[in-house]
Amino acid sequence: MREQLTVNSAGASSLFTDHCSLFTALCIHLQWFADDDDTPGKTEEPTEHKLQRLREEGQVVKSQELVSALSLFLPALLILFLAPYMLRTCVEMVRFFFLRVTELDPTKDRIIVVIFFRYLIRLALPILIVALVSALFSNIVQVGFLFTTKPITPDLSRVLPRIGQYFRRIVSVDGFYNFIKSIIKMAIIGGVAFFLIRSDINKLLNLQKAGLWLGFTTVASLAIRMLLIAAFLMLILAIPDYMFQRWRFRERNRMTKQEIKEEHKMYEADPQIQGRIRSRFRELLKQNLNTAVPRADVVITNPTHLAIALEYDSRTMRGPMVTAIGADEMSARIRQIAQDNEVPLVENKPLAWALFRETDVGDTIPDAYFNTVAIILARVWNLNEERRRRMSA
Repeated sequence: MREQLTVNSAGASSLFTDHCSLFTALCIHLQWFADDDDTPGKTEEPTEHKLQRLREEGQVVKSQELVSALSLFLPALLILFLAPYMLRTCVEMVRFFFLRVTELDPTKDRIIVVIFFRYLIRLALPILIVALVSALFSNIVQVGFLFTTKPITPDLSRVLPRIGQYFRRIVSVDGFYNFIKSIIKMAIIGGVAFFLIRSDINKLLNLQKAGLWLGFTTVASLAIRMLLIAAFLMLILAIPDYMFQRWRFRERNRMTKQEIKEEHKMYEADPQIQGRIRSRFRELLKQNLNTAVPRADVVITNPTHLAIALEYDSRTMRGPMVTAIGADEMSARIRQIAQDNEVPLVENKPLAWALFRETDVGDTIPDAYFNTVAIILARVWNLNEERRRRMSA
């Protein structure tokens, strides 16, 4: 009994092992179905620097459905308007060659080829030009003027087959969306064809009794209507497609926090260089204070933390202008220069804080503070006139 149980257990174990091996051989790793760009940690929106870099590489938001639909709709519309001209040209071409079928030898007379291409250019050139212009227009509307050769640069890594990437592209958000979009497009074309043929079914059934000209015009009219309606519906479909492509483009190009930090380090200056720039800027500002503050009419303080120097000349200025502004150490420097040059110091905490937050050097004060500053200037104007006379003397 024990031997039978042992044998059965061994057989079950062997069978289980065989099943596991078969399952492992048939199964495909789930990572194959993950999107290439769905990397964990990419939670941040792409920065302007990355979007600009992608644009330079030719990676932009674009709906190919809009390009295709417009390139189909406008040439079809042109064919509708040029149909009489094209028909006359075709009849003229057929008559020309049939009348000379016994006179010309295609193997010897090259004039036949020249004449044929002349007729072909007259028929096809307008349509080709409109198709080209519509394709260029639809691309420019979406991405603007952009010329780059990077998307067509040969890349051998794309030639090598990668089964994992193949499955990821099929079973992904983009693959599912393209599948649904293809179904909708087929439904649109099939629906348009069904309803138009159904509406003209009696005419089509009676074509066997009609003449050649009536049959040709009936079928041509049905075909051009079918083409125009389908192209128009494709244009409508291109609107949500563009919105999806825009959303998907930003999703694919999300960044990790580490990538954003590295980008900041790349595009921002070194901290030591920034420190030197700020130091140099302070030196230049101090040099400018020595000339800007003495020309001021008044310095508004709060009284120790802020100092804003104002100058007003009714002949050249729309209103009082900020010529110097500073806080803490810079404020002390402005006050000291003002005292040395007998520029009045006026304490007004609310006005000082408001001008410090809302203005910068060279700005005219906001209209809301005109009345308050006018009262202050009126009080110190006589003092300024007397000071200017002493300085000029």
